Amino acid sequence: MKGRWIRLVVAAVAVSVPAAIGGSAEAGRASSTGASPIKVGIIYSRSGLLSAYGAQYVQGLRLGLQYATKGGKVNGRAIQITTVDDGGDPAKAVSAAKDLIGQGYKIIAGSTSSGVALQLAPLAEQNKVLFISGPAAADAITGANRYTFRSGRQSLQDVLAVKEILGKASARKITVFAQDTAFGTGNFAAVNSVLGGRGHAVSRILVPLSANDFTPFAEQVKQSRPDLLFVAWAGTTAPAMWRALEQQKVTDATKIATGLAERATWGSYAPGIDFLSHYVPEAPKNKVNDWLKARMKRLNQSPDIFTPDGFNAALMITRAAATGGDDVDKMVSALEGYQFIGPKGPSRVRAEDHALLQPMFQVRLRQAGGKFTAVPVKTFSPGNLQPPVRAFSS
Repeated sequence: MKGRWIRLVVAAVAVSVPAAIGGSAEAGRASSTGASPIKVGIIYSRSGLLSAYGAQYVQGLRLGLQYATKGGKVNGRAIQITTVDDGGDPAKAVSAAKDLIGQGYKIIAGSTSSGVALQLAPLAEQNKVLFISGPAAADAITGANRYTFRSGRQSLQDVLAVKEILGKASARKITVFAQDTAFGTGNFAAVNSVLGGRGHAVSRILVPLSANDFTPFAEQVKQSRPDLLFVAWAGTTAPAMWRALEQQKVTDATKIATGLAERATWGSYAPGIDFLSHYVPEAPKNKVNDWLKARMKRLNQSPDIFTPDGFNAALMITRAAATGGDDVDKMVSALEGYQFIGPKGPSRVRAEDHALLQPMFQVRLRQAGGKFTAVPVKTFSPGNLQPPVRAFSS
């Protein structure tokens, strides 16, 4: 298995094409020869609870297109990007997608929110357009239909990484603490499937997305006295949530498993947590990640948790456009089984259900002089984190 993952071919970068992205709404125009552009619609959260994730995704996408195409074109055709803000609202996203599809767009990507992605997936199938979901982690996106792919990880991969971190440690009573969203309920289902299947009792405490006071919910966690608290949280309310758990002494008394969120939240975590990590720039060791870090360093920036999801989307878009042209079914075939090196490392689109098999990481936070850094502990290979195949629902 290990050798199989090492021997990957970066087909996306082998394409003799360039694509530069400039401007917030559109980039790339038809070439002077009159070749029609390849239209790509990006529907994502520029505003709202997940806006920080959306910003990381879009920056990764732009840099990924620079890397994959080195200038702006695929087979002589410019890549034309149009971005639309859904604000995390599925209804807005569906309306935007219908508008773009009506204008002739054959490729739609983005989806910071799982609720958005789950609404766009059936729309993609109905209209036979390629849909590449972004940071949205709901497991149900995988296997939704033949036209739906994902450029990020899914909740089951998070939980499988936690299983690797826990090893043989026992945790008889597990509570999932999450938001009452598709992402939160999906995490409960994944934990119940993976860890509950090992004989543990798994319960959940779901918090309304509109909540601002998390003390009552932290008290519920304290009263439930779990052996392991699995925290699945997304968005700008994370620091307040962690403060509530700390004030209720939950972080002192309970073993916690959680994913390391974006860099801006690192100061809110209690000490001593071993985090699962979707991505920190310090963990992967490959030329693509080195390129991304060097390019962002020029801007006095560093890649964040969802930068790779945008970068992967760029590689997948380039692959689909270079191979399929305007034929969406050929684009789909080009992505099924596609193997590439992204910022995280070796990745593969599983043909059976379009899961994106990829590495995950275990990290710790270190604080020195008021600055937090991520210290990689372990890399979990894609082959050890494969969610069960989820046959296409349609």
